[in-house]
Amino acid sequence: MAGYFVMEPCVIVAATLMAVGVVGVEMSSNSNRIETYEDFVKVHGVLLAASGLPQSLHRQLFQKLTTETFDAGSYFKIEVCEDGRQRRLVLDSQSMPKESNVFLVDHAWTFRLSDAFSQLQEVPGLAQRMASLMCVDTDLDTDIEEVDAVKGVLHENGTKSNVEDILESEIHNATEKGDGTVKWLELEDADIGDDMLLSLNLSSKFPDLQALSLCGNKLETVEIIVQEVTKLKNLRALWLNNNPVLKKCDHCMEDAILQGCPKLEIYNSNFTINFGEWALGFCGEVYDKDNPSSLCLRDRPLQSVTSLDLSNRCIHNLVNKAFSPAEMPSLSHLNIRGNPLEQNSVRELLEVLKGFPCLQSLGVDIPGPLGESAIEILESLPTLCTLNGVTASKILEEGKHVIDSMLQPRLPEWSADQPLADRVLSAMWLYLMTYRLANEEKIDETSVWYVMDELGSAVRHSDEPNFRVAPFLFMPEGKLSSAVSFSILWPIQNVYKSDECTRDFLYGIGEDKQRSARLTAWFHTPQSYFINEYEKHCQKLQFKSLSYTPTKSSNTESLHRSDGCASRVYTDIPYVEEFLTRTEFVITTEPKDADIIWTSLQVDEDMKKATGITDQQYVNQFPFESCLVMKHHLAETVQKAHGSPEWLQPTYNLETHLPQLIGDYYVRKRDGLNNLWILKPWNMARTIDTSVTDDLSAVIRLMETGPKICQKYIEFPALFQGRKFDLRYIVLVRSMDPLEIFLSDVFWVRLANNPYSLDKHSFFEYETHFTVMNYGRKFNHMNTPDFVREFEVEHQVKWLEIHQRVKNTIRSVFEAAAVAHPEMHSSKSRAMYGVDIMLDSSFQPKLLEVLPFPFEVILYSAIVAESITEVANSSMFVVWFAA
Repeated sequence: MAGYFVMEPCVIVAATLMAVGVVGVEMSSNSNRIETYEDFVKVHGVLLAASGLPQSLHRQLFQKLTTETFDAGSYFKIEVCEDGRQRRLVLDSQSMPKESNVFLVDHAWTFRLSDAFSQLQEVPGLAQRMASLMCVDTDLDTDIEEVDAVKGVLHENGTKSNVEDILESEIHNATEKGDGTVKWLELEDADIGDDMLLSLNLSSKFPDLQALSLCGNKLETVEIIVQEVTKLKNLRALWLNNNPVLKKCDHCMEDAILQGCPKLEIYNSNFTINFGEWALGFCGEVYDKDNPSSLCLRDRPLQSVTSLDLSNRCIHNLVNKAFSPAEMPSLSHLNIRGNPLEQNSVRELLEVLKGFPCLQSLGVDIPGPLGESAIEILESLPTLCTLNGVTASKILEEGKHVIDSMLQPRLPEWSADQPLADRVLSAMWLYLMTYRLANEEKIDETSVWYVMDELGSAVRHSDEPNFRVAPFLFMPEGKLSSAVSFSILWPIQNVYKSDECTRDFLYGIGEDKQRSARLTAWFHTPQSYFINEYEKHCQKLQFKSLSYTPTKSSNTESLHRSDGCASRVYTDIPYVEEFLTRTEFVITTEPKDADIIWTSLQVDEDMKKATGITDQQYVNQFPFESCLVMKHHLAETVQKAHGSPEWLQPTYNLETHLPQLIGDYYVRKRDGLNNLWILKPWNMARTIDTSVTDDLSAVIRLMETGPKICQKYIEFPALFQGRKFDLRYIVLVRSMDPLEIFLSDVFWVRLANNPYSLDKHSFFEYETHFTVMNYGRKFNHMNTPDFVREFEVEHQVKWLEIHQRVKNTIRSVFEAAAVAHPEMHSSKSRAMYGVDIMLDSSFQPKLLEVLPFPFEVILYSAIVAESITEVANSSMFVVWFAA
């Protein structure tokens, strides 16, 4: 069987790889196995081309595959980094020239997403190996506990330095170096409580103290702290970080300290409103313990400052006498990230920064205090050579408005009591890669996910990588059934000993494919940018409210022939041909001879030319109906007409609105709201490739399996006997202008098989969260009258009221199409749609999707009506086609 290998290795545009010649390839020997390089190329030619591996390495790959040579360990070594929470791969040999070698990387875990949790539980050793590979096999607080234990032992043994000894030592050192005046005092992690602070009487011993650190102590009482600290009138910096008092006090303590210490410029690592030369000098490494202040009042200590890191100092107003070109004429590197600076306008800040003649490098949040565009910042500050670590020329060349080369990696987080399987499920999205199998007839409905072995998983991301990685399907017997999947690794730059080996996680993906936003799957990207994009999106939706007004009067043409003969119907749907037996209609096998075309195919210009169909024939579809039946277009249609109606959950097309979705996620997380989302392919039915998750990295990574929408999950749906359900309604559309639609009172109740649950493990259980069970699963049928009667009793509601809300929702959907897409109207069109509705726990309808040609609905309706003929020949269908 010839096979395809659809690769999606963290690359969004999947490459379809066909194993050309797998069927009928004549081997050069009588063996069933590939033994020669020529046979290898015949079978794997397209796979080789799609992998991107240079042709000069093809023969070497063949040799390593056929001899199962895994020799990467002889060239590389794995190092622990990020405090043990990540690993990285470095070159251990002296050098490796570009495109000089190719290495096989094994796959440590390969699975379908729905099987992930069960495999971690059931496969011996799998959870342990994955936890070790992903650095989640130890407790995060182990080191802290060990340090605390050591401290306790030292304290018990009486060897811990006494606070009084520290003070005496500081005085002694100050006397030896000068006049004995102590200006900088660090009493950190010294078990100082309120009573001890009082007994130390610091103000009498150190009246000239300028910097005091009491971090990590046991101070609890605001009044005592304020009383003692405000006696130090010359204090410039005070650190109380990691004291119990900060957990229960508000800004009152800070205000009282600032009032009592008017010279204070730094409080708990943040700048106060009084910040000036001392605070800037501290950040510019002018002032420290060895040099706590200027020797002469007439000195200009900031003159020598060339680099100034003011990041995350909670600065509200940067316009300051000390922060000026006159005081810091040599300043060339400045970082102001993480500061609100809301008291300064963009123009005001740019004017100040323009004054620094040597400023070459700037770090700033984008969007942020200097605006939303990196390009505009560079145009305003022409002396800059780098912005956020990226060269100005590169930013201008690539047209990037939002840039940041200093992103911090997302690191897995877990608790000590969390099972290994759960830790792996959370961390795996930082490591997974994916591909999809196929043959000549169809592509596999679900993707295969895999984790490379320890060596491959240690290759971290870089925008300027020196290696490339691609999956490769080796078929040693020349057919798909013998296939074994590997990843291949090769250098794309010259690499030298101790260099880190990196790859581009988003190889081939530029900003036109939302590269910066996609990096959020692996890195902490600027939240402010995405929240801003989300807020703009919400504002845009608020102003959308188009009302439906028909432009034409009702003049729907009758389909009855003027000569009294039966209307000729062409169909390629067996059930229609078999059961449409009313005398008003007769079946014809020639499309060009038909009065009515009822087909499962799209009637476009190509089909018309091929079949002889004309514009005078009636067809069972409307032009441009994709605005309803493709999920991303449906959301766009509704939002264009109605903005954000209550009956449509927040929905984002991930191919175009990923930043807005990320912003929505961050806002919900900030506000403590539910963040459960469902991802659905644009144009697939039966919940194929549909996932439920609350993991932002998972949302972004799942884009790699094809275009999707991401929709807020209805976490609290109405339940029937404890199970989730949805309703499929049959809608017949006779005209879009004026809008004429018919709704069947018979709807399809689709029930989940398992009781509903929000347990995170249940998201892997199809039969808990999904309701389509008529494809190889246990199917629970329930007819409409029985469901309505039992639902009313269970919930004490009146179904007629719910049904009316459903009808209003369905009409609003088609009104949205009529308003947003008037091009849909055609006097020669009639169509039947399935509309899926779910009820929330307040029994309010929520639109799920609209489907074209729901022919399975005919079969289901036949079950309900107990006669397919009755349905096919019902008066509704006659009304649909005939005025």
